[in-house]
Amino acid sequence: MNPELLKYNPQYPSVQDLKKKAKRRIPKFAFDYLEGGCNDELNLWRNEADFRDIQLIPQYLKKHRGVDMQTELFGHVYDAPFGISPIGLQGLMWPNAPEILAGAALKHNIPYVLSTVSTSSIERIAEVSQSQFWFQLYHPTENTLRDDILRRLEAVHCPVLVVLVDVPSFGLRYREIKAGLSMPPKMTINNFVQAALRPAWAFETLRVGIPEFATLKPYMDKSLNLSQLGKFMNATFTGRVDVDKVKAIRDMWKGKLVIKGVVCDEDMEASIGLGADGVIVSNHGGRQIDAGESTIKPLKGLTEKYGDRIKVMIDSGLRSGPDIGRSLACGAQFTFMGRPFMYGVAALGKKGGDHTIGMLKAQLKQVMEQVCCEKIGDFPGTLAG
Repeated sequence: MNPELLKYNPQYPSVQDLKKKAKRRIPKFAFDYLEGGCNDELNLWRNEADFRDIQLIPQYLKKHRGVDMQTELFGHVYDAPFGISPIGLQGLMWPNAPEILAGAALKHNIPYVLSTVSTSSIERIAEVSQSQFWFQLYHPTENTLRDDILRRLEAVHCPVLVVLVDVPSFGLRYREIKAGLSMPPKMTINNFVQAALRPAWAFETLRVGIPEFATLKPYMDKSLNLSQLGKFMNATFTGRVDVDKVKAIRDMWKGKLVIKGVVCDEDMEASIGLGADGVIVSNHGGRQIDAGESTIKPLKGLTEKYGDRIKVMIDSGLRSGPDIGRSLACGAQFTFMGRPFMYGVAALGKKGGDHTIGMLKAQLKQVMEQVCCEKIGDFPGTLAG
């Protein structure tokens, strides 16, 4: 057995093992919210399946002096080339999930990205992460709200702002609609029954409190019911984030700026022209457009064309250390994952973040030894075909 994995829970050596445990531990509506994709979920399937087609070349006779996974990004040296993607309503999947993951990310020196619609506030995550977190902005329809969020981020010294551009409208996610987690949300009798069947989740939720949109709380009427909350969310965040909106943010934001949701040449060129420091090639985990490509498919072409002009990262579909290696071999300079870390926390609670990060590090280290990579920058030469 790989000795690196023995440092963590040997019952869960893979993301798939964590996923199976998470499904048994949290209510069905919470698991469906985490797991679901858009429409028929074809792009959700493609995201993972297309990774399997990428092959690396092992090399065994060459001298190998060991593995160094450190990666410099935006002036900070991280201990591994992957970070934790933002997910909305994280506290629905497991109470205090954002704080668990932000704390684990700090311990392992990798980036944690907080969502605008997560269940912990900017200020709380800044405290937990010692201001080493990134923030993903759902662009509000009102510029005054946008400006206030940016001021709050600046006040806690958030180093990286991620502007999400792939939600001109909310994706049609059939699992969420059936579970009552669409907008407006509702808690059905069936959902209450599902919660009662998961006592560990239910008791922890009662102890911590019902999850809420903590960052947005100052802007919401305290008397809002669930139906009114849905209307507030739709009115506050529906709309296209075009070049003019990103330019306004670039003019205000003094830290590093990343544009997430870029998958084509036109948007890459626009991002560079806007002065973005990086892009994340992403299709929102297959949750926005079912008819689109997987994220790994266009990655190599985009990195070859633009990798020397802007930091090119990837999100969506990665499920393992080998997938991180595949992404790096295709030219990505950094990688992000969302669902795997939520599986970890839902499966193992407070230990889930630490376990999942350590597990992925061990998997990536084993791949690097097989393909004779000493540093992350060695991966492009290992791509087969």
